[in-house]
Amino acid sequence: MQNPSKTTLDDLATMVKGGFDNMDSQFKGVHDQFKGVNKRLDDLEKGQEEIKLRLDNVAYRFELVELQRRVEMVEKKVGINYQK
Repeated sequence: MQNPSKTTLDDLATMVKGGFDNMDSQFKGVHDQFKGVNKRLDDLEKGQEEIKLRLDNVAYRFELVELQRRVEMVEKKVGINYQK
């Protein structure tokens, strides 16, 4: 039982190189996909920072409303009639 086609070391080297070249191109594709994911995560982080800033301002508004209510109560007790 003799194998009619003999594979030489050069043939094996060519096949291995082809496999590595194929993997290299696949890794480049994965790398590009990760770049896209990283950009999306950066955008999400920026949006999250904007939301945090807005929420900080909302908290101040609630405090202002409470302070306004308290000042009005004091003005009423003291007899000050402040017109907006």
